[in-house]
Amino acid sequence: MILKGRVWVLGDHINTDVIIPAKYKFRTGDFKELAKHVFEDLDPTLASKISKGDIIIAGRNFGMGSSREHAPRVIKEAGISAIVACSFARIFFRNAINVGLPVVEVKDINKNFKQGDIALIDFEKGVVRNETTGVELKFSPYPEFIMNMMKAGGLAAYRKSLKA
Repeated sequence: MILKGRVWVLGDHINTDVIIPAKYKFRTGDFKELAKHVFEDLDPTLASKISKGDIIIAGRNFGMGSSREHAPRVIKEAGISAIVACSFARIFFRNAINVGLPVVEVKDINKNFKQGDIALIDFEKGVVRNETTGVELKFSPYPEFIMNMMKAGGLAAYRKSLKA
């Protein structure tokens, strides 16, 4: 699985209330509507700038806060194809995998990308490359069963595929 997209660089400690503000989270369960407000507290215009296939590069502790699956589902619905961060809150990491949003931890990733760079992520080889600068960083590839979940679109889709 290889993904390539334009990069949005975010900082450290991006919590789930920054990803989707609580004032919207409990108003509707419509993820298309919620995606219009993704990262609104960081940049009120960011949701309108995200294109399908874009990639988030972030610092430490991405996704801290609420254990609900809303945050990774909204990010995925907004068009983000993957998140590469220095570290993730454990529950966010697992929820992202469950909903089919690829997430990867790479030490110092945020020091190697600028807003608008193009990133290429090769999940099977365990490589993130900044196509703009040529910098290449390694990570531990997903185990086969996680790769199969990602290819299926998340845990629910994967389970359905096993029954077929």
